[in-house]
Amino acid sequence: MSRTDFSRQFRAIATLEIADGLRSRWLLFATVVDFLLVGIFVFAGMHESQVFGFTGMGRVMFSFSHALVVVLPLMALAATGQVIGQARSGGTLEFLFSNPLSRRTYFIAATSVRLLLLAGPMFLVFGVCALLSKFFFNEALDVAFLARTLAVCTAELIAFTGIGMLVSASVRHPARTLIWILLVWATSVALLDLALIGLLLEWRLDPQSVFLLAALNPVQDARLALLAGGNPELATLGPVGFFIANRLGNASLLAIGLIWPLVVGITCWWAGLRSFRRHDLL
Repeated sequence: MSRTDFSRQFRAIATLEIADGLRSRWLLFATVVDFLLVGIFVFAGMHESQVFGFTGMGRVMFSFSHALVVVLPLMALAATGQVIGQARSGGTLEFLFSNPLSRRTYFIAATSVRLLLLAGPMFLVFGVCALLSKFFFNEALDVAFLARTLAVCTAELIAFTGIGMLVSASVRHPARTLIWILLVWATSVALLDLALIGLLLEWRLDPQSVFLLAALNPVQDARLALLAGGNPELATLGPVGFFIANRLGNASLLAIGLIWPLVVGITCWWAGLRSFRRHDLL
């Protein structure tokens, strides 16, 4: 396929996917969730300021970023997990591929549009908060903190967008797709603390094995990368945080929080593309 053909097909599919995102209103849902979350943290900070004094937008954004770590995977999975299934059941796939369109181009365009529409509201929220902090609270947010947070959250979005596209391409039944979406999200969130503590208590695993299992979870990697940015000693995690901070360090935790989610997302996306190209459309 020539570049011209790919570009023309990509634009056509991207236009359809953007229209679908606006029509189904999941883009509106993602935007509302982001602004609602940051609004709750700002309100809570201003409410507590009557007693403790307002801690500043930096602290608000730090708390908001840790809430995003849990919410973004669910939003990415919900936006991508049923893309192919809905197009198949609605007859869109049959119509599209009756035209000269490659499966690879369709898969790339569908993924790119959803990733951009998910990342857009997140960048918008951080930009609005930076402006409010500067002109309303007379406080400039740390540029390094903003860049670190946006990079880590974007890497996490890529990871779960790739996982969602794999689920969409591999699971054909709509009910099973929804179950897989919830299962992947619940497993990722549970592995933050509860499941690892259970493994320690039940099987008496050595610390190295527990840390390895934690590092395999993109949500945990993103969380540690953000914690290390606000508190390089990881004092909030107690002795475990002191051990991780001394063994790995801030730079290594940031690298893990960026590289591993990208590896997971790209690998799952590639597996989803292979599955989509091998199986029947209908």
